[in-house]
Amino acid sequence: MDYRKRLFFDIETSPNIGVFWRSGFNLTITPYDIIQERAIICVCWKWEGKDEVHSLHWDKNNSDKKLLKEFIKELEKADEAIAHNGDRFDIKWLRTRALFHGIDMNHTYDTIDTLKWAKSGFNFNSNKLDYIAQFLGVGKKLETGGLDLWKKVCLEKCPSSLNQMVEYCKQDVVILEKVFQKLNPYSKPKTNYAVLKGGDKYECPECGKLGNYKSMRTTAHGTIKHRMQCSDRTNCRKQWTINNKTYIDFIRFKFNNAIK
Repeated sequence: MDYRKRLFFDIETSPNIGVFWRSGFNLTITPYDIIQERAIICVCWKWEGKDEVHSLHWDKNNSDKKLLKEFIKELEKADEAIAHNGDRFDIKWLRTRALFHGIDMNHTYDTIDTLKWAKSGFNFNSNKLDYIAQFLGVGKKLETGGLDLWKKVCLEKCPSSLNQMVEYCKQDVVILEKVFQKLNPYSKPKTNYAVLKGGDKYECPECGKLGNYKSMRTTAHGTIKHRMQCSDRTNCRKQWTINNKTYIDFIRFKFNNAIK
């Protein structure tokens, strides 16, 4: 699986710190009331199939500049970057903080957002990562004790609390990969890893093994599509669609191997 470079990641962020005269509902707090901008406290990541979970956290001045420089280098090595709510939250946070510090960052990445997968393809009682992980029996988040941990990290600069937050973030990455593995066979492939390693489109886009033919369908415009499933029904089970030309190549391949 060395050809497949999937990066699972998560970030923890600080709140804005500002001044306001009273608390309550329907109050307006403007951006001009902010006295300290929010930032990224830590980022954790792991590569698919690897045991080590890496981490970076902000410096003693609560600056995330060095963290961003180092993590963006890792992010840009990935074929697919995977996070829960990553498209709406994590990637935009990273890009906004990179913009603030003047750090170069690609305008787009090949991402898989497991929250989008959960919403579009399933009907969970909750689409939160912790719920899905427990529903699927692959683990759960660590307890943080609520907002007190963020207060200790951001206001008191407590080293042990920062370490606790990093461990919390690492656990999120671990269960993220496990949730991804459960959802992946039921979801449309984003990258064709068979072609990436020099194979053919009738080979499994997930693991590269030969596909088994399932069925044919046509679109309203008369375009023929063929459904395939990975021959590894134990570990992979990925399904995908090929066009008619690729199907003919598949039949030729099967025929040529049958007469050898």
